[in-house]
Amino acid sequence: MSGHSKWSTIKHQKGKADAARGKVFTKIGREIAIAVREGGGDPKVNGKLRDVIAKARANNMPGDTITRSVKKAAGELGTVNYEEVVYEGYAPGGVAVIVECVTDNRNRTASDIRHIFDKCGGALGATNCVGYMFDRRGLMIVERKPGMDEDDVLTQAMEAGASDFAADDDVFEISSEIADFSPVREALESRGLAFLSAELTRVPQNYVSIDNPETVGSVRKLIDMLDDMDDVVNVYHNAQLPDDEDEDA
Repeated sequence: MSGHSKWSTIKHQKGKADAARGKVFTKIGREIAIAVREGGGDPKVNGKLRDVIAKARANNMPGDTITRSVKKAAGELGTVNYEEVVYEGYAPGGVAVIVECVTDNRNRTASDIRHIFDKCGGALGATNCVGYMFDRRGLMIVERKPGMDEDDVLTQAMEAGASDFAADDDVFEISSEIADFSPVREALESRGLAFLSAELTRVPQNYVSIDNPETVGSVRKLIDMLDDMDDVVNVYHNAQLPDDEDEDA
């Protein structure tokens, strides 16, 4: 995720989500379809579906919309064949980019993503050309409300099995190993913590600082164009852009 504060990127993404909520719900609906196909429509026995539903709630997706999406996914399994595909490449300035997609037409999606990389001066690469530069983690963002005690939240996170904890002015960032994400999230939910974001993510091991205004513009254009694609669920990169530094200061 961009910047050395993961929350900086999430704020940017949620701002875009507020501006285009219908598109965000459509993307989450595809993730629900994948989860239902793999484990059925009962979240009590389908851990992946529980995780996607938690992500939907963090994005303010109404409960009845979530329920309809699950039922719709169960009914569409015979006619819509969604699959998860990951693309990797480079943005201008040597920035590593990973694009996670859910698509019903792999050829169309690959062509569209390649076009965006080419148009913005980047290059689509082979599988794992940049994947090794990112760590897969569970990430939960808790709003820091008045009266919340940092030490108390830290204790709850560690008791739940979290692997890392960071406090910001606005939020608490709680990280976990991939295998521990669901139990950690559910344990914290049971203790009354509400999430601004709760999902599996990819965290860069190192960042590339981009200062040239033209390059910054090209990187942002590539990321925004990818985000705007219906088939794209998540975009991860290791660019340290000027706005990220300002937000983290």
